[in-house]
Amino acid sequence: MEDGGERSPLLGGTPLKGRGAACAAVLVVEGLERAAFFGITANLALYLTSGTFGWGGTQASRACLLFLGASYLLSPVGGWLADVYLGRYGTVVLSFLLYLLAACLLPLTASLDGRLSVCGQLPADTIRNCSWHRGGTCRGQLPEQYCAPTIYSGLLLLALGVSSVRANLTPFGADQVRDRGGDATRRFFNWFYWSINIGAVFSLLVVAFVQQNISFLAGYLIPVACLALALLIFLLATPTFVTKPPTGSQISAMIKLALQICGCAWLSGHWWEAGDPLPNSGAQPGAPSPEEDLANFQVLARILPVMLTFIPYWMVYFQMQSTYYLQGLHLHLPSIFQHGQDRVSTLQGYTFPDAWLLLANVVVLLALVPLKDHVIDPFLARQRLLPSALKRMALGMFFGLTSILAAGILERERLQYVRRNQTVLQLIGKDRYLAATLPIWWQVPQYLLIGISELFASIPGLEFAYAEAPKSMKGAIMGLFFFISGVGSLLGSGLLTLLSLPTHRWMRCPKDYGSINSCRMDNYFFLLAGIQSVTCLLFAWISRRYQSRPPQPGAPHLCTGPEGD
Repeated sequence: MEDGGERSPLLGGTPLKGRGAACAAVLVVEGLERAAFFGITANLALYLTSGTFGWGGTQASRACLLFLGASYLLSPVGGWLADVYLGRYGTVVLSFLLYLLAACLLPLTASLDGRLSVCGQLPADTIRNCSWHRGGTCRGQLPEQYCAPTIYSGLLLLALGVSSVRANLTPFGADQVRDRGGDATRRFFNWFYWSINIGAVFSLLVVAFVQQNISFLAGYLIPVACLALALLIFLLATPTFVTKPPTGSQISAMIKLALQICGCAWLSGHWWEAGDPLPNSGAQPGAPSPEEDLANFQVLARILPVMLTFIPYWMVYFQMQSTYYLQGLHLHLPSIFQHGQDRVSTLQGYTFPDAWLLLANVVVLLALVPLKDHVIDPFLARQRLLPSALKRMALGMFFGLTSILAAGILERERLQYVRRNQTVLQLIGKDRYLAATLPIWWQVPQYLLIGISELFASIPGLEFAYAEAPKSMKGAIMGLFFFISGVGSLLGSGLLTLLSLPTHRWMRCPKDYGSINSCRMDNYFFLLAGIQSVTCLLFAWISRRYQSRPPQPGAPHLCTGPEGD
């Protein structure tokens, strides 16, 4: 037992071995969780636009963006629960249970009997009026989204479990090496991200193929199994963990201080005059004092502008799993396993999974994270040229801008192919899509660029949030980081909805239901690029003026440099 109720590993042996086992367990659990997450999201748009549900392309993209946004937006709930009641360890366990139960909804709806029990019968007029699964079109009134209440409710519960695990497992893993110094923490975040992408590779190679070419029922059972295994490993590794008790929520104290500073102190229940005691959160023993609350609020006020400028970046980033994917469904997908040697291959006719394009993003991270960790960063550190987190974040935003520009240019060219009738009717799963003859490989650059942007923006962003957060607010600040990510995804979804209105029409395709061939998604991409360009300039201005939090005794300080920019 340590100060403030912190518990040392219960497992015998040297501390170094105990920490290694704890970190390995966290990395494996994170890899399995990410395998489940990518297994759920990779083909979600295809699942919803298939003949099973018959949603339109824009509707499915909005659902994906809403789910992705909620899975980040709800992160502060998990952070608050850990800070006030359960601690990070208990919250991770409870969140995994919710995550596992909610994930069971997808294989349930993938089976006919399960779908009928939770969704009811598919409306007959949907099948009669729309024949997009046979390559036709839908004219007139658009049908209602089949099973929408059940799907959205399940995705919301799933997002709550995902967000709570994400908000707590990341700082929980960093807690295992926090007393080893800033270098150990930086390396942990690098390898944490590497484990994320190992899980993604498995999910995209195996789960995405099964979903697109075999069945969604089998494809959605695999993520459920991954979650069950991750929870089991986490529970078995409990004796190796450093655990910290809840120290109370800083949220109420931060709100009161914000209201008082902006002149609205009467909203917090009393007027705070100069010289009065500072408001405190009334937390458990070991919680920050009122003076520390005020200092923490000042840190939050300094961090918040940096995090807010990330919103347009996340608007761009989450296109990778929504509109980028939808764009890929309307490019020519090659067949795979189509050449049998001695006999006709049983796999003949299977198409290249659209979700495999995400591997371009993943491979970049798998290749560059170890290279950066073992070669590039040590070399730059020896030369005193290692850039701070803020400089790396600015570079990442620039690569995100180039990715969305590449997507917009490709979409404009794809539409030219469609207008010239250079199209092919291709079978994806059990449904047909009218696609341009332009090969899907033209999407690879935009996925590579978004992967490089993630290396320079998201990883340093996590590092920045953990390093700059006061000790008593690390869970809350990490939750805020993911909350900002969710805001970006939801704003992307809201912009997509706005552009789907009859008065705007860029993303409205009533004459070609289930397709994007009469949409102007290129304009949507270029609009996002314009927003990101302005944000890059704003971020550069803010980062030059940012003052890092002075390092505290015993705490790692990761953002080096006189001004931390």
